[in-house]
Amino acid sequence: MRSLFITATGTNIGKTHTTLKLIEALAARGFSVGVFKPIETGVSDTAPDATILLEVCRKVNRNFADFTPADITAYTFPLPAAPFCADTEHIINIDTILEKYRQLSKRCDILLVEGAGGLMVPVTKDFFMIDLAKALKSKVLLVTPSQLGCINDTLLSMEALETRKIPFEWCVNLYEDRDTFAQVTQPYYNAVFPGWWTVEKGLETFVQKL
Repeated sequence: MRSLFITATGTNIGKTHTTLKLIEALAARGFSVGVFKPIETGVSDTAPDATILLEVCRKVNRNFADFTPADITAYTFPLPAAPFCADTEHIINIDTILEKYRQLSKRCDILLVEGAGGLMVPVTKDFFMIDLAKALKSKVLLVTPSQLGCINDTLLSMEALETRKIPFEWCVNLYEDRDTFAQVTQPYYNAVFPGWWTVEKGLETFVQKL
């Protein structure tokens, strides 16, 4: 079984959007795909991200057909904040997350793990999302935005991954400021990262390499 950890430079960048596309693309190539949302915050009743991920996963993997959103999450919290802040009673246990990961891994060929927020979002006081990716020994797909300022956020996230020697690829979710992206951001990416790609146009090639 292989796994892929989908993260981003921050929140509302396009992790779920990208993960949904990955489910469909991998399933189209014959893979039995599973999904795992370790922690979701801002949950009043049913976890919204986990719900939509599971809905799509059920269509391509019968091993997830009887699951509920709660089955593919380890922790949910009502406060829309970083897990450490949302976890007001400090109940998060990393071993619990790892055990859930192991359970779900048995039901698929490749498990897509969607993080919460960005890489340096605290899960506990001294354990961050990037540490979870490393603990799972997953390759990482970093999703970056297209709005003004994204170069800085992208480079900082890359540096964090490289410092921890975590293998990763990255892509741009061409959504915000897409009309100006070609002028204000793309020239740098073209000059420094000639192989950069977008969720819209490069995902199939990425899936082939997986």
